[in-house]
Amino acid sequence: MSVATLYVALVVAVAVERLAELVVSKRNAAWSFRRGGREYGAGHYPAMVLLHTGLLVGCLAEVLVADRPFLPGLGWPMLAVVLGSQGLRWWCIGTLGHQWNTRVIITPGLPLVSRGPYRWLKHPNYVAVVAEGAALPLVHTAWVTALVFTVANALLLRVRIGVENAALELAESTAPPAQRPTRA
Repeated sequence: MSVATLYVALVVAVAVERLAELVVSKRNAAWSFRRGGREYGAGHYPAMVLLHTGLLVGCLAEVLVADRPFLPGLGWPMLAVVLGSQGLRWWCIGTLGHQWNTRVIITPGLPLVSRGPYRWLKHPNYVAVVAEGAALPLVHTAWVTALVFTVANALLLRVRIGVENAALELAESTAPPAQRPTRA
């Protein structure tokens, strides 16, 4: 089996993992909406879906069309980063439980989470996204995809994190004192 075939299998595995995230996200969104959750910043969501889909397509296209080589000194460390980013992402999902979502949904009365990776970082899931977005293409030296995704993702995350922070601040400032989000 060629290294390129193994890389295609890796990208397909990441795509399947992303589909699993969407299943969890949809279930969690329904849970939040049943409890009065409100979505913020829905306008940027299609761009986020397109960007993340583009990452996977770009990884495959660049490696297969541009005939990028596998360089072990780069590929193996980047694979470790990809695996680590998956671990961090699922740690975030597990820590947030029903509050984790691919959308920005604030459910009234739920506390802000400050355990797990949220003890150290306000947005650890985005650390996983940034790391994976750079590392997955570089496993097989798809440097153009890594560069384009990283720049586009930085622009998108400026919007996304701004929306999340504003939504959390609004939820905190408008909730009755007994329901204001607090660090859990």
